[in-house]
Amino acid sequence: MTDQRRSYPMVPLPGMSLDRFSRGAALHPDLVRRFVALGLLDPSRDSRGDLRFALPQLARVARVQRLRAGLALNYASIGLVLDLLERIDVLESQLRRRRYDRLPETDRGASERSTPRSDPPWT
Repeated sequence: MTDQRRSYPMVPLPGMSLDRFSRGAALHPDLVRRFVALGLLDPSRDSRGDLRFALPQLARVARVQRLRAGLALNYASIGLVLDLLERIDVLESQLRRRRYDRLPETDRGASERSTPRSDPPWT
């Protein structure tokens, strides 16, 4: 019998393990690993080198699946589309901030109440 020692972290590890993330995304772990290799997902690694996924990565993998199913894009194309969508989000937020900064002080409160909290996602 081999001596297999288990190590237990003193504090809970941030994020989800590969298995938990795969179940949450309804994907096979090998496909999740492929997404990581292609750069579609950006997990962190724990001290043992295991993948750890933050909760927003579930939304990202759902977006990957929608792009794949809806537009029949290959995974390399999906990476490009995701990069472009993120760039659009950054540019739109900068534009909103500039418009807000140009408003007179008296109109800023009215603008905040009439502006929706979040824009609808592109995908």
